[in-house]
Amino acid sequence: MKIFLTGSTGFVGKQILRDLLDNNYQVKCLVRHGSEQKISHYKNPVLVKTGIDIVYGDITDAASLDGKLEGCDAVINLIGIIREFPGRGITFEKLHYEGTANLVKAARSQKVRRFIQMSALGVRLGGKTQYQQTKFRAEECVRSSGFDYTIFRPSIIFGAGDKFVNMFARMLNIQQFVPVVGNGNYKLQPVAVENVSMGFVKSIERKDAVGKTFDVGGPEKIEFNKIIDIIGEVICAPPNKVHIPVFIMSLLAEMFDWLPFFPVTQDQIIMLLEGNSCNEKHFFEHFEIKPIGFKEGISKYLSA
Repeated sequence: MKIFLTGSTGFVGKQILRDLLDNNYQVKCLVRHGSEQKISHYKNPVLVKTGIDIVYGDITDAASLDGKLEGCDAVINLIGIIREFPGRGITFEKLHYEGTANLVKAARSQKVRRFIQMSALGVRLGGKTQYQQTKFRAEECVRSSGFDYTIFRPSIIFGAGDKFVNMFARMLNIQQFVPVVGNGNYKLQPVAVENVSMGFVKSIERKDAVGKTFDVGGPEKIEFNKIIDIIGEVICAPPNKVHIPVFIMSLLAEMFDWLPFFPVTQDQIIMLLEGNSCNEKHFFEHFEIKPIGFKEGISKYLSA
């Protein structure tokens, strides 16, 4: 089978690309010009011979998808952003919803029937943020497409190269304190990138995954304060947590979240305070995946 993969140059995409190749799938990766260098496999002639095809395009440009999906049996769409830069044309509406709609139309016209969509835990009708709303509309676009679809909604994903655990590890290594929004008692359910990836790969040919939406969380629901403690324990840097009142952090985010280096946006604060957890058992049992615990998982790359 040949899989049309978007987002292959990203953190999750690289893992899914590796796992697709390990499971003998051929993969056609949609990338923008210059981005192909981010895919280490592309530089390996052995792997290129065994199934990587690079095509150039952008899901926000419908015309660039013409003919690109031909010969593929399934689409895996991983495109997503966690913050907007409207001045550069990078918005939730454009990437999450319009991009997905373009890809659905392209898949339909090029006769691809299987469509697997990356969404996010907490996405729902009437979500409080543009992130949640556009992700949900993208889901609805896929559901109404008539395709054999599967949708995955992962919590925060951790793994080598992630921007969550590694950011806090860098903070602790440099300054030994971490700013925490509010009391830090809200719970998250971080899930290993290896677990998420295997769900995508195993779902491709599973008829019992068609027409379903899977919430994906790790095996532990962990308070944010504890997450920071575990990271500090693994890197041997006991953390000093500086709790910043929500209204102050929200004000700062309103002023500075347009800056790429500012660590959190207004939307992220809202979603963080909501918490981000689910019943993870259905996902792991359905695909017969062994869950990786948070401390076990981060110890593999923070201690390396």
